[in-house]
Amino acid sequence: MTHGAGLAPLGLPPARHAGRAPGAPRAPARWPEIDWSRPWFAPYRELGAAMYERVRAGLPVAEALNAGRPGARLELRAGALRFVPQEALPPGVAYEAHIAATACVPTRDNLHDFFNGLVWWTFPAWKRRLNELQAEQIAALGIGARRGPVRDALTLFDENGALLAAPPDLVEDLRERRWQRLFVEQRARWQAEARLVVFGHALLEKLVAPWKSVTAHVWVEQPRAEQAGAEQAGADGPGRLSAARLAGKPFLPLPVLGVPGWWPANEDARFYDDPQVFRPRPCTPAPAAG
Repeated sequence: MTHGAGLAPLGLPPARHAGRAPGAPRAPARWPEIDWSRPWFAPYRELGAAMYERVRAGLPVAEALNAGRPGARLELRAGALRFVPQEALPPGVAYEAHIAATACVPTRDNLHDFFNGLVWWTFPAWKRRLNELQAEQIAALGIGARRGPVRDALTLFDENGALLAAPPDLVEDLRERRWQRLFVEQRARWQAEARLVVFGHALLEKLVAPWKSVTAHVWVEQPRAEQAGAEQAGADGPGRLSAARLAGKPFLPLPVLGVPGWWPANEDARFYDDPQVFRPRPCTPAPAAG
């Protein structure tokens, strides 16, 4: 997530707060209905639905997120995590650096930032590690016109990432983009052996009203036999995140609505015969002769 330093999250205009008194209700039309029964919302369902009702009733997003789970705390190196209005971010200070230094997350009153806070509550170890790496990169390299490969990868994952725990052969089919084999021939295995968790908050926002080409950038986890569900996909990853690994662009593209059982239309195998969405793997150029 990239507030601050003049940047808004990808695809979103800067928030407009002028003219609204702090804590004043806003028009309900800004907050669409969310079908929390959708499979991609499973890890967030109970807490997300409760928080979202507070937001739709008029509570500022930062206040709704701070309510969190009664008695629970999210700890960063700088202290207990708090969500604060966007205006609390000092001019010229990088968003991620501010979080690392103060444990305060500048938060706008929009759906994008609501999902960002919800992911903080649901996967705090992942979000904490992403923030630590962002802050380290900013401290080492400063803020420039371009983020650089590590911060680009961190931002991509934070915004559009997903966690996948699956057997190696399914992962290889995904890597090679063998879509028919992955999603049709191996369909039954997705229920028994694979777990996908949508992590990126921009991706969650898109999936409120999804379209066919919505694509996750997948971080592959190692499945554990004794774990299931959200706990299986995401158990080990935070400790494996490193600047060196992220610089190598380790993510795999996966169209979310192609996941078996996640969208009614994909019961028909022809759903996957769409090369604009289920694209073949790019050919590797042959080495130049010399």
